[in-house]
Amino acid sequence: MNLSEMDDLNGPHARPIEDLKMTTSVKQMMEEANAMVPKITPAQAREMIAKGNTMVVDVRDAPEVAGGKVAGAVHHSRGILEFRADPESPYHDKNFAKDKTIILYCGSGGRAALAGKVLKDMGYGQVFNMGGFKDWAESGGPTEKP
Repeated sequence: MNLSEMDDLNGPHARPIEDLKMTTSVKQMMEEANAMVPKITPAQAREMIAKGNTMVVDVRDAPEVAGGKVAGAVHHSRGILEFRADPESPYHDKNFAKDKTIILYCGSGGRAALAGKVLKDMGYGQVFNMGGFKDWAESGGPTEKP
């Protein structure tokens, strides 16, 4: 944005906020994320986990995780995920490695898809969206309390 555009936003001739157009929508972001991040079933996730070199990440918020999580999963809410996944960040989680298969889940799959796209953008190659925790639990997948 150049200075004259900033004046349009803040100056005496500022346009009303309703005149500003959103450049993307949640629907568009979800379509892009779903196109980039394959959706898998809990059974497929169990097969990947059994093969090893897999990290399961719960991207739900802390109050949601209190009710239980996938056994062995790490919890990094979507809001902090980039900091945990970036090796150059002081908040990096050393469990993240670009040669691992990453399986994400949330409450219903939307946040996991968006988080997966972010990880793909960061160079993680094998990233999958398992959907919601409820799907895992109802399929008989092992769970644990945090």
